[in-house]
Amino acid sequence: MAKQESSGKVRGSRTGRPIMALLDLLGRRWSLRILWELREKPLTSRALRTACDEASPTVLQTRLTELREAGFVELGDGGGYGLTPFGRELCETFMPLHRFAERWRSKTGV
Repeated sequence: MAKQESSGKVRGSRTGRPIMALLDLLGRRWSLRILWELREKPLTSRALRTACDEASPTVLQTRLTELREAGFVELGDGGGYGLTPFGRELCETFMPLHRFAERWRSKTGV
């Protein structure tokens, strides 16, 4: 998942447990948004940047590299980025939270 220090720890965790490493990676700016935008189809760098509200190309590339190293995103033959099977599985775990957020928004107007 997220890069670990040589001591086996990740940012915000003394244990370096897998859940902490995952939350560290997903908590980085644009990580979740990239995964969300790729959930339906692969996108080129430019299309992904547009989908991510013109995020900085440098930050976007850094996140894509991290997500590729973590095994969630891959670069396809056509030059577009897509989710790996592992990335699709991760996005599927977000769907109950997405449905809850939709119900919450309709109830509270947020």
